[in-house]
Amino acid sequence: MKRMMTVLLMTLAAPVWAGAGHDHGGHEHSARYGGIVSEVNHLSYELVAKPDSLTLYTSSHDTTPIATRGATAEGTLYAGNSKTPVVLLPAGENRFQAKGPFKVGVGTRIALTVTLAGKGPAKMTFNLK
Repeated sequence: MKRMMTVLLMTLAAPVWAGAGHDHGGHEHSARYGGIVSEVNHLSYELVAKPDSLTLYTSSHDTTPIATRGATAEGTLYAGNSKTPVVLLPAGENRFQAKGPFKVGVGTRIALTVTLAGKGPAKMTFNLK
């Protein structure tokens, strides 16, 4: 009975321990370009959303830029009741960009699928605040 109680307590406490003091192994999740960061498949994607452009930066955990040459990025921008398809084109070493006008206010959601050269698709969603 005592052993079962110990196992039960450890099981319930595991999520608390897992979140506390999580070591990122030298990588960071902070925004380097003033955008919103999403991590997918051990890579970081940072979206900078402005009314006239959407820019997506790619990097590894240690902030090494990941090349966008030969890659694709497309998705949908959801703002209120409107749904706008977006295609971001490679625009530099580690950057995709789409020119627009875009509705990028609070509550806008941008769902993207990025396929880097030689890799499978990575899906991500950015919620603007």
